[in-house]
Amino acid sequence: MDTVAEIPELRQRVRAARQGGAVIGFVPTMGALHQGHASLVEAARKECDFVVVSIFVNPTQFGPNEDFDKYPRTLAADLEKCQAAGADLVWTPTKDMMYPAHFSTHVDVETLTETLEGATRPHHFRGVTTVVTKLLLSCLPDKAYFGAKDYQQQAIVRRMCLDLNLPVEIVTCPIIRDADGLALSSRNAYLSAEERASGLSLSRALALAEERIASGETDLERIKTEMRELLSKTPLIKLDYATIADPDTLEELSTAQSRMVALIAAWSGSTRLIDNRELTTDSQV
Repeated sequence: MDTVAEIPELRQRVRAARQGGAVIGFVPTMGALHQGHASLVEAARKECDFVVVSIFVNPTQFGPNEDFDKYPRTLAADLEKCQAAGADLVWTPTKDMMYPAHFSTHVDVETLTETLEGATRPHHFRGVTTVVTKLLLSCLPDKAYFGAKDYQQQAIVRRMCLDLNLPVEIVTCPIIRDADGLALSSRNAYLSAEERASGLSLSRALALAEERIASGETDLERIKTEMRELLSKTPLIKLDYATIADPDTLEELSTAQSRMVALIAAWSGSTRLIDNRELTTDSQV
């Protein structure tokens, strides 16, 4: 496994691999890697011939009072995890490379970005879509791998690539959880033992929704109320949203349909957690 920083060197390595007939897989990350990230690299390794991982803590997707400065930066450990998971090349661009002086172009995806995370973090997705566009155009992969934990993000990136005719297949990989059910996240490192225990209420609320759908409940307002009550009664939890939406449009649903996604965001102490679960009526009733 090699490491590069400069975009021309990245492109040269990718071009050489492609000329040899390789299918290029790409995993964009912000570092502080855990087994969830490793699962993306492993998925790319299975499906592609040459796997690139980027590590870049993107400043433009953090709000003014968010955790950019304290976001974990663990490059040495990240490189070890990339190698163990099967990466061929790790790309570590700097802020000045990605956002040079006088940078003034941004990518906005409408509608999908205006709800859920976008309602609470109004400039977050503009930063995400801009940096992902730059990463994809720098690497030019055949496939790019995203985790399902950031469900809205992968839906937005999928829409962006479709709208802009970006020739990359977006692959969404399953959420990886700790044994207790907590969805893996780099921000879990911020949690105290008590906050972590309270954070398990997110996966419990999602399991409750799944159980209600499996039992034949079709009134989603009733299910959403139960989810919100469970979360609101949990110590240290401050609920942002708990909803059930269409998996493609992310529009909130009131009545069950064949495919749905339950999505939750809440703070446990001062740490923001998100989680989700896809729900289907066909296979569960």
